[in-house]
Amino acid sequence: MAKSSMADRFARGAKGLPVSRILKIFAIATALILLIAVAISWLIYAQLDSNTRTDEATQRALDADHGARPTVVAGKAQNILLLGTDSEADWGSTRADTTILLHLAANRRSASMTSVPRDLMVDIPACLRPEGGRSRAQHAQFNWAYQFGGAACSIRTFENLTGIRIDHHLVADFSGFIKVVDAVGGVEVDVAERVRQSQYGITLQPGRQTVNGKEALTFVRARLGVSDGSDLQRVERQKQFMHQLLSKINSTGTLYNPTRLYPVLDAVTSSLVADPGLDSPAELYSLVNTARMIPPNRVRAVTVPSVEDPDHWGRYVTVKKQAKALFKALRRDTALPKHLYNAYRPDGRVADE
Repeated sequence: MAKSSMADRFARGAKGLPVSRILKIFAIATALILLIAVAISWLIYAQLDSNTRTDEATQRALDADHGARPTVVAGKAQNILLLGTDSEADWGSTRADTTILLHLAANRRSASMTSVPRDLMVDIPACLRPEGGRSRAQHAQFNWAYQFGGAACSIRTFENLTGIRIDHHLVADFSGFIKVVDAVGGVEVDVAERVRQSQYGITLQPGRQTVNGKEALTFVRARLGVSDGSDLQRVERQKQFMHQLLSKINSTGTLYNPTRLYPVLDAVTSSLVADPGLDSPAELYSLVNTARMIPPNRVRAVTVPSVEDPDHWGRYVTVKKQAKALFKALRRDTALPKHLYNAYRPDGRVADE
């Protein structure tokens, strides 16, 4: 029998299989791998999607009071109210311990985070209660609004204060905050003085250090016995910590690494309640990715200008002229008054501009 030619051997493959069959096997294997990858991606997406709860009750309450809300402003700027809640054992109720307005400029080249002191005295409107009926309109500290009528009441109180229409809102509890910090491997902070939290049995000593979730919560929430004990001082610590957390996520490439990204997304979504416009992983990722593209020196950290309330010890009132200028700039999507904000540098320090 004549020896097979070089072309014949190539046509049958290295092990005597025709090349066409080898290609077919390769195509089937590739298709199976892609199918498995799609299935895994779908399962991950389904898990994250099931984590996030849609805040339909708040949407219904806001729709019921739509006539009392600021008009929708044409344009592409977005105002997202972030509410951090905590159940107060002493009061047996839930209040908004942290309130931040995330304003994304229409051109998405700048953003600002405006913190509202929880003890700021404001006019809280009559709000629909989750169990039915309405609360009475009253002058009280801002964080009580959530207790009276949930996120809808906090949103309407903020809108009444500022004249700014809220487009979206996110509500997260502090258990989620702990999970997120742990998911990124901790965050480095600079502790100015000794901080102690008896609830978790945690004591933070002065100096730069990487804190885990519970330690981070102690750092951002501590008020009594720290510096002047004021809520304004705590707000400044919270703003600096959030910047450090976002810098950690960005610098470690978390958004581009699936093995790092999934634990963070799982931690966020498992403790999150979102309005219908932000209640899916895709919508949340789009929001995060948009914010990530904004340079750190174009993100302004602001606190509603406030001073001690002469009529209520330990409470605050707005500095009217400065607050009015701030709210006007946010409504019009223009540059914030420079004397009201700090710009964070990429190294994490605060740079006055």
